[in-house]
Amino acid sequence: MTDIVAAPAPTGEEPRPGMLAPLRHAPFRFLVAGRTTTMLGNAVAPIALAFAVLDLTGSARDLGLVVGARSLANVVFILFGGVIADRLPRHLVMVGASVLAGATQATVALTVLTGTATIPLLLCLSAVNGVAAAVSFPAVAAIVPQTVPAGMLQQANAINRLAFNSAMIAGSSLGGVLVATAGPGWGLAVDAGTFFLAGLLFTLVRVPKSDQPAVLERPGIFAEMRLGWTAFISRTWLWVVVAGFCVINAALSGSVSVLGPVVADASFGRTTWGLILALETAGMIAGAFVAMRVRVGRLLFYGVLWCLGDVLLVLALGLTSTVLVLLLAGFAVGFALEQFTVAWDTTMQEHVPSEMLARVYSYDMLGSILALPVGQVAAGPLAEHFGVRHTLVGAAAVIAVATVAMLFSRDVRQLRHTL
Repeated sequence: MTDIVAAPAPTGEEPRPGMLAPLRHAPFRFLVAGRTTTMLGNAVAPIALAFAVLDLTGSARDLGLVVGARSLANVVFILFGGVIADRLPRHLVMVGASVLAGATQATVALTVLTGTATIPLLLCLSAVNGVAAAVSFPAVAAIVPQTVPAGMLQQANAINRLAFNSAMIAGSSLGGVLVATAGPGWGLAVDAGTFFLAGLLFTLVRVPKSDQPAVLERPGIFAEMRLGWTAFISRTWLWVVVAGFCVINAALSGSVSVLGPVVADASFGRTTWGLILALETAGMIAGAFVAMRVRVGRLLFYGVLWCLGDVLLVLALGLTSTVLVLLLAGFAVGFALEQFTVAWDTTMQEHVPSEMLARVYSYDMLGSILALPVGQVAAGPLAEHFGVRHTLVGAAAVIAVATVAMLFSRDVRQLRHTL
């Protein structure tokens, strides 16, 4: 355990880069700016779209179909997105996906503002937007090592997370204000504008040509997908953690997204629940600052160890309604999640070859995407059968067992941080 304690660099080793050192590199600055702009719009969109559909039909079923169409398209096309991002210059993939997403949201906004929106049309546009996201996500994740020197990856990933979480907070607030004052259509128009602006910023993410994937003499798309699977499954530490997080994400999503509001309505109230979630995001921001500065020999082990903190909010919801305890638990979970996320991204970028990175990321993302609805769908029936509190305690136990199972892997415990 001694190598998870921060220590000064040995004599002769290059000095540790400063926390903001990655921002000295123009490609990384434009990447962060583009991602932040996109996430700002992505935080506005769900609020605006939800009220646009409800204004149109008043049907929760219709809203579920429209949102579900995007999620389904994301699942179906995420592996193709990984192949595309390994075949083509990633910044151009990001530009194309941003323009496509902007066009879909602009069309949705126009139909809502002119009163011509229909549920079938919104379903189709939502699905296309899901395809754009599936193409964009692997490229955005895999391009980071091309924008900064290898020694700055940890700091770069932490800065990305800081920008991501800050944009989500600002976007959620902006979405609420826009919907309340100008209406859902204008909220969707702002979302479209953020995608177009992000596309412009991504055009300025210039990486050396030698770092861009070759496009000649490539096998077919499905053959490349199989190569990505081979790269994924051949690294024990990788598939063990993804499998563990499928379980953790299912338990977390069902507990926090479904059962958390149920507990709130029965005890401490909706306003306090919103504050708990805000404290979780604040914990993520604080966690990213700490993750920048951590110096450990076994970075993946360090990150997975922090996953035990994911138990806290779920367990607290199951055992108590004391607001202070829940607020502290929310902050702690956000802090813990950020330690893992920065460690995970840095580890993948160090140990997976650049030419395979987007495809491997796509398998990682697929595991997360599939896990979320499973947990959300299962939470209600389980709570009806066992009771809400017992289900939450059980979910906390599942998270703890999944984390310990990951730590049982020698590859997870011993993989070295190479920088």
